[in-house]
Amino acid sequence: MSLQLPVIDLSAADRGPASRARLHADLHAAAHDVGFFQLTGHGVTPAETAALTGAVRSFFALPEADRLAVSNLGSPHFRGYTRTGDEHTGGSRDWRDQLDIGAERPAHVPAPDEPGYWWLEGPNQWPDALPELRTAALGWIDRLSGVADRLLHELLAAIGAPPGFYDDAFGDRPHLHLKMVRYPGRAPDGADQGVGAHKDYGFLTLLLQDDIGGLQVERADGRFHDVPPLPGAFVVNLGELLEVATNGYLKATNHRVVSPPGNRERFSVPFFYNPRLDARIDPLPFPHARSAPGVTRDPANPLFAEFGRNELKGWLRAHPRVARRHHAGLLAELSSAGPQKIGA
Repeated sequence: MSLQLPVIDLSAADRGPASRARLHADLHAAAHDVGFFQLTGHGVTPAETAALTGAVRSFFALPEADRLAVSNLGSPHFRGYTRTGDEHTGGSRDWRDQLDIGAERPAHVPAPDEPGYWWLEGPNQWPDALPELRTAALGWIDRLSGVADRLLHELLAAIGAPPGFYDDAFGDRPHLHLKMVRYPGRAPDGADQGVGAHKDYGFLTLLLQDDIGGLQVERADGRFHDVPPLPGAFVVNLGELLEVATNGYLKATNHRVVSPPGNRERFSVPFFYNPRLDARIDPLPFPHARSAPGVTRDPANPLFAEFGRNELKGWLRAHPRVARRHHAGLLAELSSAGPQKIGA
């Protein structure tokens, strides 16, 4: 089944008041009703995209030894390469391998009185055999940060909120995260979980996907529908912090990736645009707040006002081997005392 997502043209904001008003109406509806949309008019050129996707394919074409040389098992900051099957969603393994990259910053080893989430700031790992990857990845992070910042301001304006309300939460150290992902086909046991069903827990995700397909989004009928690739578009979804900040008025939506059949490869590059790790996310003042439906809360996976606590919880659960090697104390807190105690 396929139920096409709304298509939002961000460049309409530059074509005068009437076009911007239509953009806001469409963006409002997409974020409130669906939580997912295809974004065009973002200004990222085909040449820029081709340079990035070329670097992605070159990385996964490296010999396994070169990829394992930057394994995330060697990084207490969860940066680097994850072998196929080593990441988990909902307790089950995801059949993909990937390279996790963030803003390039010095390691922040938390002091005894600092929250554990500061471990998530630190240097990336770059393969010696592909020096151009660093330039491509960090350039993409910078490029998409600008797109996401503009989109967030237009989204807040679209629902009548102050467009810059969360500017301080992002500040000059937003937590930016890029994944370069390969889905190598179906697992040997026939399971088709590329990535299990989940919601992103931050603010905005901008996904570049190839032409293979496999992304599915849960719609109002309770079924997962395919998201056919749209050339030149990013697939955008809202995270749970925006849903909570608007008491459910903006929608975070379950989604998953079904592995391509056989040995067919799929490549994708999601970019996560999130605030500072120590940012506290205040409720958003906007005129539709009284009609917000409220948020369905999962007692096994609570969300916190402080963004970094959510981010750390997610990494500890998704990458248990890294967590056991570098963060046994934090993992013990997660297992025995509940995630609300982490970083307290």
